[in-house]
Amino acid sequence: MGKKYDFEYMIIGSGPAGTAAALTLSKSKKRIAIVENHFLGGSNINTRDVPYSIALNYSHLYQQAISAPEFRNQDLTASFPNAVAHQLKTVIDISDTNKATLKKAGIVSLEGNAHFLDNHTIALGDKKFTSSEFILATGSTLKNGEIAGTESVNYLTPETALKVRRTPKATLVVGGGPTGCEIAQYFAELGAKVLIMETAERLLPREDKEVGETISNYLKKELGVMVLPNCKVVALKQDSTSKQVIFHNAHDEKLVRVDCVILATGSQPILDYGLENAGVKYKNTGILVDKNYHTSAKNIYAVGDCIGGDSSTERAEYEGTLLASNLLNRAKSLPNYNGFARIVNTFPQIAVVGLNEDDLLKRDRKYKKIIVPVRDSIVSAIDGNSYGFIKLIADKTNHLIGATIVAPNAHLIISELSLAIRHGVNLLEIASTPHIANSYNSLIKLAAKQLYEKKK
Repeated sequence: MGKKYDFEYMIIGSGPAGTAAALTLSKSKKRIAIVENHFLGGSNINTRDVPYSIALNYSHLYQQAISAPEFRNQDLTASFPNAVAHQLKTVIDISDTNKATLKKAGIVSLEGNAHFLDNHTIALGDKKFTSSEFILATGSTLKNGEIAGTESVNYLTPETALKVRRTPKATLVVGGGPTGCEIAQYFAELGAKVLIMETAERLLPREDKEVGETISNYLKKELGVMVLPNCKVVALKQDSTSKQVIFHNAHDEKLVRVDCVILATGSQPILDYGLENAGVKYKNTGILVDKNYHTSAKNIYAVGDCIGGDSSTERAEYEGTLLASNLLNRAKSLPNYNGFARIVNTFPQIAVVGLNEDDLLKRDRKYKKIIVPVRDSIVSAIDGNSYGFIKLIADKTNHLIGATIVAPNAHLIISELSLAIRHGVNLLEIASTPHIANSYNSLIKLAAKQLYEKKK
């Protein structure tokens, strides 16, 4: 008779990857537990996607209202307390729904910091639980880099920044990646004086240069944000009146005083829960897995941010679902990441799918491209917005291999291009597809037609 375990499957981490895996496995009617050390639902519901969507919707709407000619003489005042209260209520509502869904599926929810004792046993406080198989979906946490003095300074993180209930006089955002740009715009739109520092030569260095330049111009010209590229923060200090940020710029050491510092310095996988005891190999960049998310331990798998690579809710959910489906069906279906988009919820919004120019230059691949500014559309005049563009990249066979959209509602417009890249749709088919007139979406048709007719 085989050894009995408390559960057939234990999932450590309840974010999108862990929850997707748990709900898919629940169809097997086996004993399943999900372990969470903070709030059920992970960062997606509690500290990142949901709160950021609510906060940025509010700040974008406020900025749009005070910028509109129709409201020029109206007394419209932003309220940080109201914004935070709305976030909290919505997070609680969604979290309650998530808890009910897991409970209805028969999944046991356990709270605590999991620590492996061996490859079949974890400790949660003074209790031990065993499982036949484990799925690791522990996500990521803030990477402070090499900034000195963080232990003695009251700084904010992407998790805590949106809980601020008063307008800071001067705010410094350290890091010009997606989260840093979102935070900087949120505070600036609600009336704070904002500085943003980035170690690279431009904001959003992962994307093509036009993206960072557009967002930088918008932040500076429309919101008065001071954008400081090529700046590396090396230390933080604090006294009774302000926080001092010491940074290097062109090899010179400089200092700036602010009353609020927000570190948006990137993330790193969470790995400190006894993986060595379970025989799970990992590096600083993440847990090592094969193409089917199998770790070095025969009964343990890993998905989501803890394995490194691109980070997104959609990707994590996809990996959790695919892994669980393979386990249920005893299959080895391989992941297909074609068509997954990256979204930055600034205004204008940013959506990127497929390869960008930097990717293609590194791979020495031939391509052709087209950039169509949003001001070429009627909707630009209707909205009074001239910031943004649609950029398409195609290969020599006129198949779309990359797209970047910087425009309002880019997250909706990108879906068509994700579909085209995932299923090999060519430019002529995109150009011949009807598109809604007087919308930013109509620029896709125009861009596809121009790129199709363009010589290599």
